[in-house]
Amino acid sequence: MKRILAAGLGFFSLASVAAAFGGAPALQPRMGEPLNDLSAPELQRFIDGKAAFERVFTQVDGLGPIFNKESCANCHNNPVGGSGAQTVTRFGVPDEKGGPFDPLESMGGSLLQAQSISEMCSEEVPNVPGIYTTVRTTPSTLGFGLIEAIEDADILASEDPTDSNADGVSGRAHMVQPLEGPPGLRVGRFGWKAQVATVLTFSGDAALNEMGITNDLVMAENAPNGDAGLLAMCDTVADPEDTGPVGTRFIDEATDFQRFLAAPPQTPASGMTGETIFTTIGCAVCHTPSFTTSDSVALEDAIRDKTIKPYSDFLLHDMGLLFDGIPQGDAEEGEIRTPPLWGLRVRDPMLHDASVAAGAFDSRVTAAIMAHGQAGSEAKPSVDLFDALNGPDTAAVIAFLDSLGRREFDHDGNGSIDTADQATFIGCFTGPGSFYTPDDPCSISDLDLDGNVDCDDYQGFEAAFLGDQGVLPIVSMEDFIGVLIGTVTDSATKCIADMDKNTANDAADIPDYVAAVLAGS
Repeated sequence: MKRILAAGLGFFSLASVAAAFGGAPALQPRMGEPLNDLSAPELQRFIDGKAAFERVFTQVDGLGPIFNKESCANCHNNPVGGSGAQTVTRFGVPDEKGGPFDPLESMGGSLLQAQSISEMCSEEVPNVPGIYTTVRTTPSTLGFGLIEAIEDADILASEDPTDSNADGVSGRAHMVQPLEGPPGLRVGRFGWKAQVATVLTFSGDAALNEMGITNDLVMAENAPNGDAGLLAMCDTVADPEDTGPVGTRFIDEATDFQRFLAAPPQTPASGMTGETIFTTIGCAVCHTPSFTTSDSVALEDAIRDKTIKPYSDFLLHDMGLLFDGIPQGDAEEGEIRTPPLWGLRVRDPMLHDASVAAGAFDSRVTAAIMAHGQAGSEAKPSVDLFDALNGPDTAAVIAFLDSLGRREFDHDGNGSIDTADQATFIGCFTGPGSFYTPDDPCSISDLDLDGNVDCDDYQGFEAAFLGDQGVLPIVSMEDFIGVLIGTVTDSATKCIADMDKNTANDAADIPDYVAAVLAGS
């Protein structure tokens, strides 16, 4: 296929490309892309932060002496900054008589650092009577800045620790002290136990506990199985290993990347029957659909006062036999924070212990839902209602969950807007009018959510295709307008291909069209 190359685009926002077409709705950022509307300095901080997030530490940099991975992106890799298939091991000794759990901190617990800079410096799960081990999988950091910007009071409003309304759900906030201060507890919202309240704390804690990089927030190295003598021999780099003025440290740059990461896309953005059923059977009691971020002037414009749809209440819930078994802070053995569902469709494995993995999405997500129905789980009543749904309603719920992480125009769900999606878009094209409900597969191409797929949506499709393929999908004038205007007249549709507004889409429009795309970069 002949194509006009869009050379020299570099790093650009798809939203800015769409804007070049005279007001087309903004595309949702792809997973791993920055928030829309970052300023130029903020975008540069995101780019620099991504480089830090991908930085591979070595022993000379202070890696170890015990660690799990050499970089943040080793684990958060689907995409960079997202979830991952890697797991870490937690261990400790439960008290069979119901007493407190012993995390074996004096022996390096409860987190195992599975790698080391040398065999002599390595750590292993202690061989002690009654030892218990489990694994936790890598959570996503997408949309972290937006989650951090949720007011504590808005999360606390959903608390019901005594189940006062008798709905069987008794979520509670995990109040924690951020490592960076100021003194005072905040609502935890990150991590499987909601043990972290801020992105900077998340970065500082992970730098030490996952890579062995000490920093201003956590200065003490982890000793292999708690052996201080062995640590003295193995730790050859002075602490803190992450040095520099505040704002330039590795943990600051990694924090910039995570704070400015966009939330995963959702397509269709609203109105699916499956979401209504999801709410009706009680899933939304814990998986709260939306929050509005703080309106504080201290926040960046791209983060401040934004409505987001994470599908989480960020509270701890008793999951019965779907337990983690490891207490952390004030979070008990059986409590798990409600994980945000945004981005769910690409998550593999699922669940905190990675126990649901591989296979088709509908099989994975169904298995994950059913696992919530184990004895003692607060989610069991909702799971029973899900299990009792008829076939079409079950399919509708799964279709809704499959929208969480899907991009506009990505009909085949492969994460890339390509010629296969173009063909489907052409087949869905209707022109003006209301024809599609959010449950119709063609609604994936209804960018402006007006119930039809027309020239307004085509503008966004071209921007999305260009962003993915780096070229304009042009083979002829007929292909240029996507074989779309055969159903209606030029003067009625005024497709954006008609750059010179002469009501005809002709070869004279191509140079102006390409110039508009490049100007939007």
